[in-house]
Amino acid sequence: MFLTDSMLLMDTNLIENSIRHIDLGKNNYMFASNHDAAQNAAIIYPLFATSKLSEVNAYDWLKHVIAVVPMNLSIRIKELLPQNWKVSLITNP
Repeated sequence: MFLTDSMLLMDTNLIENSIRHIDLGKNNYMFASNHDAAQNAAIIYPLFATSKLSEVNAYDWLKHVIAVVPMNLSIRIKELLPQNWKVSLITNP
């Protein structure tokens, strides 16, 4: 397929490197204090990975989300994802 489509890469190194920390996290979940703690870590890790890929400061993003959600329960969750939050900051400074 990559022979006919120049957008596709011949190797998967970029993808493998970007998900390596998730695989390491799976091993660490075994040592979480309980099942709920492991689930919470499994939920938050991909969000931090997304913020890193979107070049968003994870601390600023999380601080904003924690401040906005209690005040506005009608907000759409999709707008609070790191990649969309970055776009909304550009369009609404």
